[in-house]
Amino acid sequence: MSKLLLIDDEEDVRYSFQRIFASSEIEFATAASGEEGLKIVPKFKPDLVLMDVRMGGLNGLETLRRLRATHPKLLVILMTAYGTTQTAIEAMKLGAYDYLLKPFDAVKIKELVANALKAARDMKQVVSYEPLLQSEDYELGIVGRSEAMQRVFKLIGQIAASDATVLVTGESGTGKELVARAIYSHSRRSAQPFLAINCAAIPEPLLESELFGHERGAFTGASLQRIGKFEQCHQGTLFLDEIGDMTPPTQTKILRVLQSGAFERVGGNQLIQTDVRVIAATNKPLEAAVAAQQFREDLFYRLNVVRIHIPPLRDRRDDLPLLVNYFLKKISGEQQQTPKSIAAGVIQTLQKYHWPGNVRELENAIRRAHVLAKGDAILLNDLPPEISGPGAGDTPHTPGARAAAGDETAVTDTAGLARQLFQWAKRNPKLKILPAVERELIIQALQETGNNQVHAAQLLGITRATLRKRIEKFGILRELTVK
Repeated sequence: MSKLLLIDDEEDVRYSFQRIFASSEIEFATAASGEEGLKIVPKFKPDLVLMDVRMGGLNGLETLRRLRATHPKLLVILMTAYGTTQTAIEAMKLGAYDYLLKPFDAVKIKELVANALKAARDMKQVVSYEPLLQSEDYELGIVGRSEAMQRVFKLIGQIAASDATVLVTGESGTGKELVARAIYSHSRRSAQPFLAINCAAIPEPLLESELFGHERGAFTGASLQRIGKFEQCHQGTLFLDEIGDMTPPTQTKILRVLQSGAFERVGGNQLIQTDVRVIAATNKPLEAAVAAQQFREDLFYRLNVVRIHIPPLRDRRDDLPLLVNYFLKKISGEQQQTPKSIAAGVIQTLQKYHWPGNVRELENAIRRAHVLAKGDAILLNDLPPEISGPGAGDTPHTPGARAAAGDETAVTDTAGLARQLFQWAKRNPKLKILPAVERELIIQALQETGNNQVHAAQLLGITRATLRKRIEKFGILRELTVK
């Protein structure tokens, strides 16, 4: 249950908010002054504070200063009836999450509070990357014992304490945000804010404002100055999800921040300094996007200081029983029920499926089965039909299908992949297929073998000398070196 504290000296406002947030999912408390709010916070331990700027006694700005000094991760939303003044802006610079203008729009308030509470949960949940499921003293974890996941765990441990920019790659549903939060949880910035933004979910005209803020009058509808995520997240960690969908103009501004730690708000000319660690993620092959001139090459190298590639679930099937067990215990904990068991044969069926949606799809499948199960055990019929139905496991992605078909299937898959690449090249005339694919194959081979060049060369079917020349040619070593 989330905890929400309102600090406002107007009784009518406190009453209105109590009605708006009357819910079994939110524990709501109020304070009539800044002084009272400072006393309540250590006892109530709220996830979010809504606070008026102008109050009798200790005003909102001074209360915010004191809260930030003692509780740096506590999110605060300021409220003011004086939006045309600089008071609310000064409050944002002190570290407020956002601000609201009086009179209030209940729908917008609920949306803003919901987003803030999610951000608060992200910061509080320590993501463990311990591979052993026996250690269940954490709420959220990255589960796996496979060699591929061991390499992910090692990289997280190596880079967490540094400020190196990280690029997390992998298919949708593999857990890229979970990895980003694990890096944050174990970093020296873990006491500071962690904010996540999905670059693909926000329209381009709004994304730049969301990241960098805007000045009053910068564009139609910009009636007030706004502080962006880079400014809000000073000394913290900013997670840029789906960065491959970012347009070139915004890429240019991101590059400038990474190079100099400075930016300007939209419509402004004041240079603003910020100290933010950036973790980016994408499910797109950025090397190919660079070759097609759809993504800035210099930004790619700035982001790709350390890369963590998360393998798809079909490439770590040995982890599937652990993941199923983890999700069953997680779901039973949420619903306060005894964990259900798995009937014989269900795990084998799950392991045959190719999981295009990866771990996210697996969790949804287990949740569905948990709901539909009539007894204490999940049966085959409780699984989604695309997983348990006839021929569900007969896919070229599964090792069984490949083994049954022999080398002919592998050749057909390779030919199909080549045709897809050439179709892509026809749509992108500037794409240089061979360099982009060769470079990506070398990077993947080194990651799969833990940077062992001998094994990577064997995997690629070339000599070690040839591999070393290609590594030097493409400048790959600097991407695999932890800085």
